[in-house]
Amino acid sequence: MWSGGDFSAELLEVTTGFASFLVRGEGAEEFFNETGGHRWQHVSPTDKNKRVHTSTVTVAALAMRATSTHMNPNDVEIQTTRGSGPGGQNRNKVESCVLAIHKPTGLSVRIDGRSQLNNKRMALQILATKLEDQHTEQEQKRVSRDRKDQVGTGQRGDKIRTYRVRDNIVIDHRTGQKYQLSRWLDGVRE
Repeated sequence: MWSGGDFSAELLEVTTGFASFLVRGEGAEEFFNETGGHRWQHVSPTDKNKRVHTSTVTVAALAMRATSTHMNPNDVEIQTTRGSGPGGQNRNKVESCVLAIHKPTGLSVRIDGRSQLNNKRMALQILATKLEDQHTEQEQKRVSRDRKDQVGTGQRGDKIRTYRVRDNIVIDHRTGQKYQLSRWLDGVRE
């Protein structure tokens, strides 16, 4: 874990070709704004022909949001009906089957057991789980869409910056500015 300014960062996962970390605190979104493609050009010390090697890194900074879904009781309609199937006279006379409908989304759950109270409790639990799953799926689609928008395809045309080690130059393709790489790595941006 490391920190700087009013935020701290914690490394979460590192695999071949991928790293992710969680940043918490004020000012983190402004500081971590270098989303897009970064091209790194260098001459490998082991390359006898002194050829320039190019690597590309894509960066995405995604804001995490709470995903806990609250189900408003006013949004749920509870209907009771007589059960179906075997069960004798109890099934034919008592409305023990429960249908819970979430009005805003149209999701519904039907539980057909012998106890209306247990059926209602079970239907509400299953409905809440379905809503959470739906919310999670929508959030994952949003994050995936945001990531794709930020990273692009990783091709040369998507780059925002090129780091040329051999020439000691950093080129910011958004502004057209050139910087000394050695000063850039020390944090100097002029």
